Amino acid sequence: MVHDADILIVGGGLNGSCLALACAQAGLSSIVIDALPAQKRADVGFDGRSYALALASVRMLSALGLWDDLAPQAQPILQIKASDGRAGEGAAPFFLHFDSAELEEGPMGQMLEDRYLRRALLQAMEDHPAITHRPDSTVIAQTTDGQASVSLADGTTLTGRILVGADGRRSATAMRAGIKRTGWEYGQTALVTAIAHELPHHGIAHQFFMPPGPLAILPLTGNRSSIVWSERAQDAKRLMAADDAAFLDHLRPRFGDFLGEIALTGQRHSYPLGLSIANAFVAERLALVGDAAHGIHPIAGQGLNLGLRDTAALAEVLADATRRGEDIASPLVLARYQSWRRFDTAALAVTTDGVNRLFSNDNPALRAIRDIGMGAVSAIPALRRGFMRQAAGLSGDLPRLLQGRAL
Repeated sequence: MVHDADILIVGGGLNGSCLALACAQAGLSSIVIDALPAQKRADVGFDGRSYALALASVRMLSALGLWDDLAPQAQPILQIKASDGRAGEGAAPFFLHFDSAELEEGPMGQMLEDRYLRRALLQAMEDHPAITHRPDSTVIAQTTDGQASVSLADGTTLTGRILVGADGRRSATAMRAGIKRTGWEYGQTALVTAIAHELPHHGIAHQFFMPPGPLAILPLTGNRSSIVWSERAQDAKRLMAADDAAFLDHLRPRFGDFLGEIALTGQRHSYPLGLSIANAFVAERLALVGDAAHGIHPIAGQGLNLGLRDTAALAEVLADATRRGEDIASPLVLARYQSWRRFDTAALAVTTDGVNRLFSNDNPALRAIRDIGMGAVSAIPALRRGFMRQAAGLSGDLPRLLQGRAL
């Protein structure tokens, strides 16, 4: 049967782009159907969004031939410090401290601005003959009976051997396939932006746990940091409606003065927080990756990293099936992908959910228990290094790309 491409990928974001590039290494062609216009993807302006890339994710980008060009724009995460506190009181003494000097592999991760990563992925797709990028295109229907087929809003029909949904938490690909989701809302909203500060951050990432939710301060290049500020939904709505001066007035008591004076240097974004996991990662001739498969709390900064683990695993499963002469969309092949990714996803979801519930409150007894527990983790070298390797994405059954090896 002749197809337009081996793989039809719905979603032109980070996970969809990385999947297309990874599969191209195995000789698999793909069409990336992207709802956004190409100009918006390639926007060179800084809008305040950045990603904390675990070391394993950096290795994947290196294996895809992207990291050498991205490295000059990245900021290594050299240390991670976590503490308990309340707004206006400043942070308590650090109860958790990770130092990358303890890892033989180097920094636990890298901070990279969205504009650089998206532009690099877009250029790499355009340069690869096995990848067709269709921007400004919307899927309105799909079938997976004998082959994967999608109908676009402009009347075009595309066919492939397998359909992949990389189209976010509200994945229309999953909904059309009848895949439901399990989860709940936290009543919190994440406020995301970037700030400039007077003093250097020295590559240290901070996580301040406060009753309404955590505040992550993540180092960017220069005297700048990305913040992910979790607040109660109703308070976050008021903060997003406030002007920049009022926003900063609310942020300063939570942020503290350890980096000197602060000022906004990027746009403000917000999104509701919750746990949402697809009840299945696969269906007939279909697989889900990234937020289409799972959405977790950003408390551990693992959202994109979890999605890249999906893309690396799916690409490896499809590449190995191709070399064996198997149908890449057979139930047995897709079951390998689902069994590989379901446990890891569930474990991280349970962890982030539990940590958020434990720390997003002001119960004195719980505060004492969690501070003692996290202090013990920080004080025991073997346990501390284990948590550091987990944060760096080096634990578990890693796909070859996350080890820095090509497919």
